[in-house]
Amino acid sequence: MGATLKTSILTLGIFVLLATLGQSEPMEDEVPMTKLTQNMGAPTLKFFYCYQCGYRKMYEQYAEIIQQKYPFISMEGSNYEPPGMSMFLSRLIGFVKMFLILCILAGVNIFEYINQPRPSWWTWCTDNKIYACMMLFFLSNIIEVQLVQSGAFEILLNDVPVWSKLETGRIPQPAELFQIIDNHMRFDSKLEYNNGFAK
Repeated sequence: MGATLKTSILTLGIFVLLATLGQSEPMEDEVPMTKLTQNMGAPTLKFFYCYQCGYRKMYEQYAEIIQQKYPFISMEGSNYEPPGMSMFLSRLIGFVKMFLILCILAGVNIFEYINQPRPSWWTWCTDNKIYACMMLFFLSNIIEVQLVQSGAFEILLNDVPVWSKLETGRIPQPAELFQIIDNHMRFDSKLEYNNGFAK
């Protein structure tokens, strides 16, 4: 009965791991895209920020001051996804972590399934379940966050990049951003200006 339970838990863990790795859900499902205005045909300013770096609050502050100066601009903000391999590794580590925690809690010796002797560290983990699970959880979380922490604060106006923290190494000052917006709007003949701005 015990062996059947261990086999069931191991099979369930492998199934969950494979099923989740096959999913291609974007990060925006976890960090929903925020839209301040829905003006169709209006200029659109898009922000792609590092959510793990705490830049969402910075985006909201910038969005507020930009909306005061340019109320006709449509604003969008969403999480900047790091390169595919970093995101894949982060998700893989997350699923392996959950799988190992399940095996530790159930006392499953995963090494017997690959015909290897049980290492002493795995024996320690199964003997000290709470400490092992907590240590595994926190250490893997640190690695996951490091993999997806891009440090990005990218700004696009009508899908044209106007600022990149990844390239400049810093976030623009509000006055710099206002100047960039004014310059791009001045040379874009397709945009309609109002509230005293020249066409």
